[in-house]
Amino acid sequence: MKEIVMAIALLVIGFVLLIKGADYFVDGSSAVAKKLKVPSLIIGFTIVAMGTSLPECAVSVAASVTNNNALAVSNAVGSNIFNLMVVCGICALIVPLTVQVGTLKKEFPFSVFCALFLLALGYLGMNLGHTEGIILILIFVCYLLWMIFSALKARREAVEEEIDTFPAWKCIVYIIGGAAAIKFGGDFVVDGATMVARSFGLTQTLIGLTVVALGTSLPELVTSIVAAKKNELDMAVGNVVGSNIFNILLVLGAASSISPIAFLMENIVDIVILVGFSIVVWLMVWTKKRLSRKEGIIMLLLYIGYMVYICIR
Repeated sequence: MKEIVMAIALLVIGFVLLIKGADYFVDGSSAVAKKLKVPSLIIGFTIVAMGTSLPECAVSVAASVTNNNALAVSNAVGSNIFNLMVVCGICALIVPLTVQVGTLKKEFPFSVFCALFLLALGYLGMNLGHTEGIILILIFVCYLLWMIFSALKARREAVEEEIDTFPAWKCIVYIIGGAAAIKFGGDFVVDGATMVARSFGLTQTLIGLTVVALGTSLPELVTSIVAAKKNELDMAVGNVVGSNIFNILLVLGAASSISPIAFLMENIVDIVILVGFSIVVWLMVWTKKRLSRKEGIIMLLLYIGYMVYICIR
């Protein structure tokens, strides 16, 4: 009974930190975009995506160090499926998500490529070794350079205008303070949820795919919902796509560089499902360049179906 009370307390404190942290994080990131004359989409792909992916990085690297490899892969892949289907799905319910053509032609297909590349590496060797980890990190560095180049190009093309926004120090405080609140809020929610899950006797792999994956994806969920409510739709989309790229290339790249990660057949199936869901969402968006509320409901129902599948397999 005492453990359940402690778990509930952690969940409540964690959610409060997540929600308030995301609020300040989005405001600070949006202000930086305006100050630097960089599109919100690029800020979403980089600063926001990396900030909200800190929990996945911490969990997967810690799992790799302790040789708990099943948790490292299931956490990253489970988080990506959650980001795509639940985060985008809920955001589409709040306000239909308009997606830029450039994103559909470049970043979104690149996120699918990353999932396919992970699938190929995992299936061919049934593990991610040091070499594969370094390759993933190098691809991530190239992706980051591409984002920086895009930001500089957008800045050169920006029309000079006076923008009323926060002072630089306030932007930094909002971003760092918001990211810290998101990080600790996510930790508290994961700890509380894991305590509840263990009391119900769930296995570690199942906890990784459900409780931990959902818990470490809460920053993306809350940040994207806050961004959508503030009409920062580009940031909401950029956060999801950027986080999915970050989770595969840097999170699993860093984890496997530290300690080789063995793949289970279940991991391969989950990556295939991730690729399938990615293609379905991409096709949904491609027709009208937006995600409607109806499509958001379909995405959430597909995710519920996936949850049922992993619970009974």
